[in-house]
Amino acid sequence: MFTWVANAWRVPELRKRVLFTALILALYRLGSWIPAPGVDSEQIKQFFSGQGGTLLGFLNVFSGGALSQFSLFALGIMPYVTASIILQLLTVVIPKLEELQKEGEAGYAKINQYTRYLTVALAAAQATGYAYLFKRQGALTSNSGRLVLIIITLTAGTTLLMYMGELITKRGIGNGISLLIFASILVSAPAGVTAWYNGGPMEKLFFPLIALAIIVAVVFMQEGQRRIPIQYAKRMIGRKMTSGESTYLPLRVNMAGVIPIIFAAALLALPQTLGSFAPNTQTFINQHFAPASWAYIAAEATLIILFTFFYTAVQFNPVDQADNLRKHGGYIPGIRPGPPTAQYLDRVLTRLTLPGSIFLAAVAVLPSIFIKYGGFSQATSRALGGTSVLIVVGVALDTMRQMESQMMMRSYEGFLK
Repeated sequence: MFTWVANAWRVPELRKRVLFTALILALYRLGSWIPAPGVDSEQIKQFFSGQGGTLLGFLNVFSGGALSQFSLFALGIMPYVTASIILQLLTVVIPKLEELQKEGEAGYAKINQYTRYLTVALAAAQATGYAYLFKRQGALTSNSGRLVLIIITLTAGTTLLMYMGELITKRGIGNGISLLIFASILVSAPAGVTAWYNGGPMEKLFFPLIALAIIVAVVFMQEGQRRIPIQYAKRMIGRKMTSGESTYLPLRVNMAGVIPIIFAAALLALPQTLGSFAPNTQTFINQHFAPASWAYIAAEATLIILFTFFYTAVQFNPVDQADNLRKHGGYIPGIRPGPPTAQYLDRVLTRLTLPGSIFLAAVAVLPSIFIKYGGFSQATSRALGGTSVLIVVGVALDTMRQMESQMMMRSYEGFLK
């Protein structure tokens, strides 16, 4: 491991990419500590002290604590993630977007441009909602002119983060947007380690073992895939007959990633958030939507399973895949091309998605179960388990794969030597 890291550091271009990525992430964390103009950070922190289970507390985790300080990057990169998800869902509904997606690189560039525009619009709307919400709760005492300045600052901060993420993707290592979320989640790790160190004997003994088991399970599920064999028939290209090729179509067990968990957590956090505006409903919400209640745990697991099937169906269309195979002369051995191939792929995908969705639901609800019955502190379970580990491990694996590909490109000697 250390030899591989040392070899990677010796490659000048790879070293520049790593340093550039580290510089961008450092600037991101610096901007997360600089408050927006006209904001009293102490009042914002006092307001957020009771928002642990609400939608604001959930979004604060993905902003790396920047929202609780109302800093320049208070919105984080979540508006861009939301815009990307919306565009992916609209691709199924709007034929024009579906045509752009089929055009290749030019179509994807156009869709990315629409994603940027939608990100700015969502950031402006979200910044406006935050500003007026905090002003109504007494956390902001600024006048209307200062509120407009705060809204512009937060929107510009999200736009800058989007640009920084794209810079990492082009000139650094790994996916820039994923690395920004990765850095935001890691910020809560020291607080989780401190809470674990100050916890009881059961927490100190069993939590490292549970965390290690979750990491192994996440790696196993993230890397797990079903390889569908594909055979291509012989074709005449010009005056040359090409031989048939054998390859495979990889279908991942967890094709939806962490998106279903984000959807379910955001949806279940809405009652707690709305309850802060209607105090007379707070008792009912605390009984049925508390994160440690069995009703909340069952609802979260059910929503994650449903969202996993839905998002997987949006990402992978068996009919399109079957048509593409038939157009290029490919077929699955033993399966006729056309509708039978689509039915076969749909059946295999359903069987893969079921264990993947159950795994995601288990990973998401484990922290709540540990808090309720294991005597673990909330800071430890939320920071070092469940969704956080899933995102961190997934991004780390993707970044390591990209670094490995860069190393292979530069270590390959070729036949001329």
